[in-house]
Amino acid sequence: RGAMALPGEVWAELPAEKRIFCSVLLFSWAVYLWEAFLAHRQRRVYRTTTHVPRELGQIMDSETFEKSRLYQLDKSTFSFWSGLYSEVEGTMILLCGGIPFLWNVSGQISGRAGFGPEYEIVRSLVFLLLATLFSAVTGLPWSLYNTFVIEEKHGFNQQTLGFFFKDAIKKFIVTQCILLPVTSLLLYIIKIGGDYFFIYAWLFTLVVSLVLVTIYADYIAPLFDKFIPLPEGELKQQIETMAKSIDFPLTKVYVVEGSKRSSHSNAYFYGFFKNKRIVLFDTLLEDYSALNKEPAEGEDGENEETKSKTK
Repeated sequence: RGAMALPGEVWAELPAEKRIFCSVLLFSWAVYLWEAFLAHRQRRVYRTTTHVPRELGQIMDSETFEKSRLYQLDKSTFSFWSGLYSEVEGTMILLCGGIPFLWNVSGQISGRAGFGPEYEIVRSLVFLLLATLFSAVTGLPWSLYNTFVIEEKHGFNQQTLGFFFKDAIKKFIVTQCILLPVTSLLLYIIKIGGDYFFIYAWLFTLVVSLVLVTIYADYIAPLFDKFIPLPEGELKQQIETMAKSIDFPLTKVYVVEGSKRSSHSNAYFYGFFKNKRIVLFDTLLEDYSALNKEPAEGEDGENEETKSKTK
């Protein structure tokens, strides 16, 4: 066989932890390359499909389709480069020992605060705080580019730079206020759970997930956006009628002030069992107002300036 070892023999001689490390790394890159291939195939569709497909001919004009095509093309290209950066960054962190380094730094910080090696949960929380801070800082340029270059280019961005940073800081603080206590409880459950810790940990994360979904729109989302009940009127009646027709247990309909961030329109519903709620973005309703309807026959029409101000 000669002096050169076969790949299989080299793999078999590696310690178990090295084999696990290499397997995780290879699997991560395999998933990324597959997703990158699918995204590349979709970008090719964006480039070559320059006319409205026949299936959409009755509901979309060529101008709207072209705007959508160019927007999706830019978003797809941005996703490719940001995804590549993220994968390379994660690989470099693993290969260069970034996680053990951050763990040692966390131990030093917690030690200086008076928490010795026996305080594993405190050290873990410091580690988590530093890791999320690092992720927020390295992801900031990509978020800025997406908001103030791509979204701005296509006319969707409504944020100022000051509002963007204020929002980012608030999101980070709120995330830590939720993440750190939940993680500390999870680590405590793992520590005392014995051989069946994974069952208790799963039950705990399930309960936390259900609670967060339930309280998100009522207590968390209002920290960032203003929610108001949809006023009584034709639209609300039509939504309630539609909900009844499909046995959707609708209890409330809200309007969220999403226009201060973006001109994108959206809507979502949330809740469990017999307590479901619908949230509409205000950008979705801007053209629905009765004030924007064409004047009835015989009524005095408004000039263009007045219509613009009304809208």
